[in-house]
Amino acid sequence: MNNEESVVSKHPLLESLTDAMPLREMTRDQLVGLAAETRDVLCNLLATRTAHFASNLGVVELCIALHCEFDFRTDRLIWDTGHQIYPHKLVTGRYRDFPTIRTRGGLMGYPNPQESVYDLFMTGHAGSSVSTAVGLRSGDVLSGNPDRRTVAVIGDGAFPSGIVFEAMNNAGELEDDLTIILNDNKMSICPRVGAVATYLDRLRSNPYYTGLKTEVVRLLDLVPMFGDPAERLLAQMKEGVKAGLLGGMLFEELGIRYVGPIDGHDISLMRKYLAMVREMKGPVLLHVVTEKGHGYKPAAEDPVFFHTPPAFTEERGKPVPTASSGCPPFTLHARNAIRKSMAEDDRVTIITAAMCQGNKLEPVREQFPERFFDVGICESHAVAFAAGQCKTGLRPIVDIYSTFLQRSYDQIFQEVALQDLPVVFLIDRAGLTGPDGPTHHGVYDLGYLRVFPNMVVMSPGYAAEVELMLSAAIHHDHPVAIRYPKASALELARTPDPIEIGRSERIRDGRDGTIVACGSMLDQALAAAESLCDDLDVGVVNARFIKPIDVEMVRQSVETGKFVITVEEHAKMGGFGSAFLETAVEQRLDTRRIHLLALSDKFIDHGDRDELLAEEGLGAEQIAQACRDAADDRITMTQDAKPIHATH
Repeated sequence: MNNEESVVSKHPLLESLTDAMPLREMTRDQLVGLAAETRDVLCNLLATRTAHFASNLGVVELCIALHCEFDFRTDRLIWDTGHQIYPHKLVTGRYRDFPTIRTRGGLMGYPNPQESVYDLFMTGHAGSSVSTAVGLRSGDVLSGNPDRRTVAVIGDGAFPSGIVFEAMNNAGELEDDLTIILNDNKMSICPRVGAVATYLDRLRSNPYYTGLKTEVVRLLDLVPMFGDPAERLLAQMKEGVKAGLLGGMLFEELGIRYVGPIDGHDISLMRKYLAMVREMKGPVLLHVVTEKGHGYKPAAEDPVFFHTPPAFTEERGKPVPTASSGCPPFTLHARNAIRKSMAEDDRVTIITAAMCQGNKLEPVREQFPERFFDVGICESHAVAFAAGQCKTGLRPIVDIYSTFLQRSYDQIFQEVALQDLPVVFLIDRAGLTGPDGPTHHGVYDLGYLRVFPNMVVMSPGYAAEVELMLSAAIHHDHPVAIRYPKASALELARTPDPIEIGRSERIRDGRDGTIVACGSMLDQALAAAESLCDDLDVGVVNARFIKPIDVEMVRQSVETGKFVITVEEHAKMGGFGSAFLETAVEQRLDTRRIHLLALSDKFIDHGDRDELLAEEGLGAEQIAQACRDAADDRITMTQDAKPIHATH
């Protein structure tokens, strides 16, 4: 028996599924067995690669119950956020392909409409599910498909997002049939924060919960779900009474029926409730209580670490992470720089949007609890909050992933740049994020940041620059953004030049041409230049600043040698290369010498970061070849034509 057959034989129920329809005919014991198989597959996956883990363990029974009571080939299902999609993929016919998840050419770690009819939206950001579901339901009604059911599953960590309340406000007014499943596990990535979290805690800890739950289940058993309308009305009335006793009036006042809380790991119980809310008129919120990491004790005990843990194997029942290689990541250097700045300056605060773990800020939170602010998955609020702190004389640092910072675009414009307030933005995951894929690649931030007056945008090329850049930003009296990737930080055996706003750093001289590297591309640029030693003498510049760009560096680079290659881990349009070219035009330089290497005008799939860079022409080998081609083109051009200078 080969390995593939051995793996398949361990999961006969999952192997048998080509779609989710057979779940409706399975016995309770079979469904419990299906849940066990699903968890086993998830645990096996973590032996090979990092992946979202604890959140998926927590929704196994919920996923199974949903597919038992709805037909999501035609009904609508939105998972918010999409990283809890793994059980859904397994029970909708993607078991055989599941070992490929989060690898190049394999299944995506988020919903993907190209994979299955069961996936409607590529959901990678939190909070949008209710809005999307309201729109889907409205569209189905207007299109003459009122029998289609619409379900949005949203976690309690995402629930306080402003867009959720905007959507519920709209849903209560429209009064269209809609089911919102609130998956309450007391967590986002880290423990949830805020007043909404406290409210949900009151709902789930109310002393009536335990006693009434059993009684309501007993009554539900006596009320046929598909019997006389008056009997169904009686069941709905009971839920209304329960909402009054237990809480949930926040939702009721918005015009949304509140049902729950119920045990999210009891498949039979959830099926009863799902069958009931499916028949209710108007918007309904079903409050489901789950445990993040359920079914795997280490994950349940430490759901923060096991949100997206490194690959691990088990030894004596305990997970042992696979050792990682390489230099410490930029994120770690940024964290250390934050701690140093806060220790030296009492004005410095740190604000994050539910990404304390991802940004490695736990030691900062422990050392400076009074100046640490986690505002939850509310990026717009985080930026406006920082602007308010600035007005009082503080120096706030807003530490947010690139892909999430764009959610606060209006606040960056109106509350920060327009007011010229010295907020410092630390933009983590700026660049390709590897297996997280197109929803998380941070490749658009330069395009919307560098257009704002007053904004300074810089990017470190190696580890020692991070602390220097943050210090310069904190002492600069205007807004500053510092972007860096999800990657190891290059260690250079050199003392960095002092940070001067708008000045680059020449790392290597070269008479034949120059590679100008933006931030994280410095390591690839240096490797490319080194590989060309036998062919070309190529210099390397660490750009440091995207805005203001170093004008003198641009002039020298264009006028020295045969070519200039700009390289950046960002979309070409609106990026560093565009800024370089604009500057060259303004200086009336020969723009034919300039070649831009950047990411393609497309959404880039998931895969290994180095692999993706190479495919996009940004690996060291591809950069070196671009230098050879540019040198050859320049020789031909100077023989065939006179230089053409740009004019105003």
